Amino acid sequence: MAAGSSCTIVEYFGGDDGYRCGYCKNEKGNFSHGMWSHAMTVQDYQDLIDRGWRRSGKYVYKPIMNKTCCPQYTIRCHALNFQPSKTHKKILKKMSKFLSKGEMPTEQGDGEPMDSLCEEGGLHGPVKVCHSEVASPVVTAILTEEGDTTPGEFETARKDPVSVPDGRGPETTPKPGVGADPGRPLCRKAKELRKARRLQKDQKRQVGGGVPVSATSIPTTPVQLNQPKALEEFINESLPDSPLHRLEVRLVRSNPPSSQFKASFDASYQVYKLYQMAIHHDPPDKPTESQFRRFLCDSPLEMETPPDGPAAGYGSFHQQYWLDGRIVAVGVVDILPTCVSSVYLYYHPDFASLSLGSYSALREVAFTRQLQKQSPKLCFYYLGFYIHSCNKMRYKGQYQPSDLLCPETYVFVPIECCIPSLEQNHYARFNQDPDAGTPGEFLNELDTVISSFPDDGSPFFILGNFNFPTSAFESFLSNSLSPPSLF
Repeated sequence: MAAGSSCTIVEYFGGDDGYRCGYCKNEKGNFSHGMWSHAMTVQDYQDLIDRGWRRSGKYVYKPIMNKTCCPQYTIRCHALNFQPSKTHKKILKKMSKFLSKGEMPTEQGDGEPMDSLCEEGGLHGPVKVCHSEVASPVVTAILTEEGDTTPGEFETARKDPVSVPDGRGPETTPKPGVGADPGRPLCRKAKELRKARRLQKDQKRQVGGGVPVSATSIPTTPVQLNQPKALEEFINESLPDSPLHRLEVRLVRSNPPSSQFKASFDASYQVYKLYQMAIHHDPPDKPTESQFRRFLCDSPLEMETPPDGPAAGYGSFHQQYWLDGRIVAVGVVDILPTCVSSVYLYYHPDFASLSLGSYSALREVAFTRQLQKQSPKLCFYYLGFYIHSCNKMRYKGQYQPSDLLCPETYVFVPIECCIPSLEQNHYARFNQDPDAGTPGEFLNELDTVISSFPDDGSPFFILGNFNFPTSAFESFLSNSLSPPSLF
């Protein structure tokens, strides 16, 4: 809850009527609660997304999970423990080749799944889903990438001509061996050997050039050869020192709009318009400037800059990707007390083959890790909704380790524990504790609620603090919507 007189003001829209689903194309199968948020504190929104809600502009909605055709589960990634997969590394290398040599991949990208993180959904249904498919959404172990092995890069521990048929004579049965020689060191991977040789060459070069070894950056402790590289190292490697193209990422506050946001608004909008027409096949008259403002610029979140928060403060931002002085992609994000929540990603269609959707997601994971150094409790990266019933939306499970939100108890459960249940049913309770119930079910936990009914009969609320009042609020929504139920 923000300090002072800040409060959350929302207006409920109802959730009885079904609308078209953008995933399975069911014309009346998508059901959700929805409300228009006139103002909202970042803590209240954090509490809401931890109960399955999500915003699109100022519209905040929550799928009715046991009723909607394609249940949408809140997914979060543990940013501090994230390790890029081989696919992620390839995307970073692809960006490196483009920046350093200007090599634009000829094949299309990965379908840019990250552009559908927040569907412009609540009132009119989600936007068209992405076109990529992921074979396996769950990775149960983190593996280090093995280097490419070429002849001469490493020697085998033993060469036995008898045990390897050469194809020039009859194959003979190999003689039983005695196992590895305990007096010899274990055979190491080629990647480890190359790293050790580079280290030795650097040491010789420094000593030969008259540079004291103690004055160099070589660590005095033994090198951990099996330690996997951090995400930041892969990202830095993708940004060459003397590039042919220069990429810069700028964070600008969108609400209230900063001077940098205002100065770049038109350029950003033009990229959005091209993106919607090329990727989502919108007609030219649909992605208007007012629609762009309503969808991706307007936000109910109040700006907050507490002393223990990140330097940029909390609220809504645009993370702009500038290539050689022009905007080529924009990631819309919310910075909240415990997470960075990805809202949307749009990019210039000319750069679709660079997989900017996935690239921006990796940059946002790294951004979350950077903010955590300033605010220790900010350690999660929220990717929006995971939809297991739609194969094209399973890619979010690749950002490991990650959790899904149990729709009944509102606790996060590791995704690998959830997949078996989702393979059986579209809707599933992930918390296996039969005694666990919905937390905070009592109305007296609601600090302040003022309810009134305008002329049209729609409920209007002023909530001084959700805290766990969300449960009481949701109970109110699911009942008769009569004011006495609150008091």
